Amino acid sequence: MVPHDVYNEPLVSRYTSREMQYLFSEEKKFTTWRRCWIALAEAQYELGLTDLVSQQMIDEMKTNQNNIDYELARTKEKEIRHDVMAHVFEFGSKCPTAEPIIHLGATSQFVVCNTDLIIQKEAFELVRNGLNNAIAQLADFCFAYKALPTLGFTHYQPAQPTTVGKRNTLYINDLILDLQALDFFVGNMAARGAKGTVGTQATFLELFKGDHQKVRQLDQLVAEKLGFERSIPVTGQTYSRKLDVKLAEVLAGIGATAHKFAVDLRLLSNLKVQEEPFAKNQTGSSAMAYKRNPMRSERMTGLARKLMGLVPDFSSTYANQWFERTLDDSAIRRMDIPQAFLLTDAILKLLVNITSDMVVYPEQINKMLKAELPFMATEKILMEAVEKGKSRQEMHEIVKVHSVAAGKIVKDQAGENDLLQRLGDDDRIPFSHDELRSMTADFLQFTGRAEQQTEEFLNEIVIPLLEENKDKVQKVDSSLRV
Repeated sequence: MVPHDVYNEPLVSRYTSREMQYLFSEEKKFTTWRRCWIALAEAQYELGLTDLVSQQMIDEMKTNQNNIDYELARTKEKEIRHDVMAHVFEFGSKCPTAEPIIHLGATSQFVVCNTDLIIQKEAFELVRNGLNNAIAQLADFCFAYKALPTLGFTHYQPAQPTTVGKRNTLYINDLILDLQALDFFVGNMAARGAKGTVGTQATFLELFKGDHQKVRQLDQLVAEKLGFERSIPVTGQTYSRKLDVKLAEVLAGIGATAHKFAVDLRLLSNLKVQEEPFAKNQTGSSAMAYKRNPMRSERMTGLARKLMGLVPDFSSTYANQWFERTLDDSAIRRMDIPQAFLLTDAILKLLVNITSDMVVYPEQINKMLKAELPFMATEKILMEAVEKGKSRQEMHEIVKVHSVAAGKIVKDQAGENDLLQRLGDDDRIPFSHDELRSMTADFLQFTGRAEQQTEEFLNEIVIPLLEENKDKVQKVDSSLRV
């Protein structure tokens, strides 16, 4: 438990899952460093360095992989100012037989970079799981409301109707784009492998007496032992920090999608047509007891803003890596990479929570449609007037005059929209009041193919995607701490 008199990181204390927190813990990092040292020793042994590395050494290292004296490592690091060598020392204290060959031929970035990549790969699986959960819940919501007409908005001004289901397919489509970007990035991930001090593998070439093929095999074998299909073909001392830029772009893309969804839901909440879940005992405002503030969506907006804002950090770090490597990447990456994943985790946790039980108010939706639909129906009225032999241009001018007058009543006097009444009273319009009302009675007719598009999208794209991933997806714990 963090003491009350020191800073407590909100991403850990308030917002994120235990699973994502563990991936960026000291325990996960240092045990994975040891996994890297074991993989290196195993590969060296299997490729013939049996005069240096023995099976007994490897077994000793494996036995002590999780046996870490953190206090000894901290004391040593304070003395020598080098975290990797401090842990080499500590690991060697547990493995006296293997001590001479731990880290043999490697540079610090052998364990640091390979560990970073291993943890990132595992973290992306948690992100992927969150994305699939959110997509699945939004798909259920879209099916349920595929045929419920609602007012569309462009420029946040009333536009042609769509359906509640169709509107929410837009968020699913964006989440699928995020999922595809994630899968592309992860599908191209590779280990740093065994590259040596500046990426030339000089020390390994010396160990293998100038045998280039053995050095290449070592690089590939280490990558496989660490869970990768291949090794990055060329590196400096580190893997290129360009990969971190791309990683950040993938995660920030998810943040952007969530931000768009959250802001839209906040606007809908203000219109009283759709809301996030509201707990039975939740307090909306300390002063205004009646309020139902969209606090989850607001929180998601803030977290997404932070996530999207991290990308320039990664770009600057990459751009400032002089030649084979500089150390100005170290401190910032210790913060930014865990934060990027923790922010994404918090955002997806919120997104899954919100989409699990959104509330829709059909009567309020109908009220808004009735107020605006006479304006939306004018195109239909014009087309049917032309079918009756009228001039479109003449009808357009008449409808325009009445529309402006009706709009003035709505805006200036807060009156009801009387456009249909005005048109029915005008002898130049070839329709009676009943005919005009009949034209606008069925809201769904103004939504075009919204219902059909929703069904097609869900059945042809979303459901097959979810079916393909059903064995990989675990239910996300989306419960909130606060």
